[in-house]
Amino acid sequence: MRNRLFLAVIPAAALLAVLPLVVRGPSCGHDSAFHLLNWLEVRSQWEQGVAFPRWEFTSAWNSGEPRFVFYPPLSWALGAVLGVMLPWAAVPIVFIWMALCACGFTMYRLAREWTAAAGALVAACFYMVHPYMLFTFFERSAYAELLAAAWIPLLLLSILRRRLTITGIAMPVALLWLTDDPAAVMGCYSIALLAMVRVAWSWVRLRQRRDALTDAAKAVAGVCLGLALSGFYLIPASVEQRWLHIDMENVPATSYPANFFFGHTGTASHIAILRTASFCSASLLLCIVVFGALSVSGRAEGDRNGRGESRRLAELALLLLTAALLFLLTAPSAPLWRVIPELKYLQFPWRFDAVLGAAAAVFLALALHRLPRRSSVAIGAGLAICLIGGAMGNRLYRQFCRATNGVPGLVAAFHEGALHDPTDEYTPATCNPAELGHDNPAAWIAPAPGATAPQPEMGQDPASLGTRLHFSVLSAQPAYFVINLRDYPAWRVSLNGKLIVNRPHRNDGLIVVPIPAGSSAIRIRYALTPDYVAGCVLTLLAALLLPVVRRYDRHDAGPRPS
Repeated sequence: MRNRLFLAVIPAAALLAVLPLVVRGPSCGHDSAFHLLNWLEVRSQWEQGVAFPRWEFTSAWNSGEPRFVFYPPLSWALGAVLGVMLPWAAVPIVFIWMALCACGFTMYRLAREWTAAAGALVAACFYMVHPYMLFTFFERSAYAELLAAAWIPLLLLSILRRRLTITGIAMPVALLWLTDDPAAVMGCYSIALLAMVRVAWSWVRLRQRRDALTDAAKAVAGVCLGLALSGFYLIPASVEQRWLHIDMENVPATSYPANFFFGHTGTASHIAILRTASFCSASLLLCIVVFGALSVSGRAEGDRNGRGESRRLAELALLLLTAALLFLLTAPSAPLWRVIPELKYLQFPWRFDAVLGAAAAVFLALALHRLPRRSSVAIGAGLAICLIGGAMGNRLYRQFCRATNGVPGLVAAFHEGALHDPTDEYTPATCNPAELGHDNPAAWIAPAPGATAPQPEMGQDPASLGTRLHFSVLSAQPAYFVINLRDYPAWRVSLNGKLIVNRPHRNDGLIVVPIPAGSSAIRIRYALTPDYVAGCVLTLLAALLLPVVRRYDRHDAGPRPS
């Protein structure tokens, strides 16, 4: 990536892609409110001294949920950082621009493995605005998935490059898990398939059996190291699933059987979204076919530049990956979705379009290896692609913003303590959401653990942890103090300095503390659970091991298919 000119063009091209958002404001996509409230919550907790939030307080009508235990940290941390530095109206746009820049840089690096800088730039610009990418940030506002798209080219590069390295595999695996769970699941299965193709290529075609075994060992070691680097998030998120209702994959509209290629089940709005996603899949598959044919037809010249064997491997591996993903997009693959671990939690088969988009961009780069190496041609083509792509995305996918779901309205509602629905997949196992009150006060004294809440005298401020976690209570007789905070095994509740272990249970899952007559001081804190400590230790050990593995990679040239 020595060509500074092309590296300067990519941010400019990304700016052209988001120009409609700059002019007209953010698109209020399906998940825009979810992400914006995450960023607001994290910034609020940072300002109150919580460095690494675990609990989200505003959802479930201000009774909260352990969202940040299970939602990967990179996207919500980046959004909160931008919220510290910028006006909130600009944060979604800058987030998208930064994610697109990252996508462009990583795809440029991947494409440079087989083509010149000019072709790599065009492929990078195509990757930034291919149909599913536009659908992701205009219509869905799936900001974490958009950011995760930046690591997919690095993942493909790690297994298709001529020199295989452990750290080259570990870093994109870790980044994917720390950005977006569905993208990480897709990435791990993709790298497994590509690794098997690479090993078979070395074993059968090149007859380099020792190199094939070395490749296999490096791939396994790289994935394990990547998982260990993300252990501080991954271990708690895996272990604490037993404390939740993990059943979103069984909800009809968000389950894989209802989201196969051009399905016709569900509501009209769901069918419309599925149709849009299916057209994205079809367009990317068509691009792969066309670009792949052009790549194969122009392979002879690529063979003369010393990259022929690596190029053949990339073509074969990506074609097989495309065929596998095409099958997973269709209804006959349903048995695989049921038995392959974690696959059903993707919910939407069309999420594999993120990988198909990267494959299409690679085939475009391979097809453009004979593009004239004049910078002006590539720059003009790349900028035009992003400008046209952004305009088309704005026309086809932009979502209307109402006063309640626009950025100003959401920010004002957050600071006013507005009520928000729970997120189903983060519901604690001891809670029945149907019985949770929608207008509970912050806390109340009750004669029995299951007593109904009184009408609140004033709204509570979910952003103020001091009033949510610390209480001074005066009661004329022994009673129960009910706190509008859903119980969770990580909460540590103390009464007058003594830890309360066996607390009464309510069907709505709120915390209940038995209090004596007189004054009582109740303090609540989120504990460092053993799984979180174990995850942090694992990440620390992996980080200490990383320089050692890096030195090994530098001294081991590894097999070179070309």
